[in-house]
Amino acid sequence: MRAVRRSHRPTGPLTASARIGRPAQRGQSLVEFSLVMMPLFIILLAIVQFGFIFNSFVTITNASREGARIGTVYVYDASLSKAQNDLARNNSIKDSLLASMNMLRKTAPNFATSGTWTQSGLTFTNGDLVVIYANPAAVLETDARVGQQVTVRAQYHQDLIIPLIAQMLPKDANGRLGLTSEITMVLN
Repeated sequence: MRAVRRSHRPTGPLTASARIGRPAQRGQSLVEFSLVMMPLFIILLAIVQFGFIFNSFVTITNASREGARIGTVYVYDASLSKAQNDLARNNSIKDSLLASMNMLRKTAPNFATSGTWTQSGLTFTNGDLVVIYANPAAVLETDARVGQQVTVRAQYHQDLIIPLIAQMLPKDANGRLGLTSEITMVLN
């Protein structure tokens, strides 16, 4: 005699009592996907925002370095006064820095410069660009400033494009992240 196997599955429409014993797996995958996807999406947006910030920081640092280098190799013109030579050196630093900023915005509100410099002692300021001359103790003061140090400080105001990430970062009054680069070199 042969044994007959019976299936425990109902053959007709599922009744409420039959559905209770069976796990509801159809919606579970969708819920798990949505729970995992939101943190991953936030991490992806943070990576994009920090990529923009890092690119701007590296670019403004390289631009400051190039400006300081141009300031160190500036050829002193004996026919000009010390103040005129400082102004010419500062303008060449500014022009070199702006040329080296590549794809960064070179206008306000991201980076502001003007045609005039303000001076306070050995510090010259032009918007977001500051040039500082320092005379080490062992170096004699000369009009050509040979042996002195020049410090180029530039501040770039990075736009924060992802609001959720922007809430976690420090911002200036306009809602931008201030990236500052400062390079010091010795004048030749």
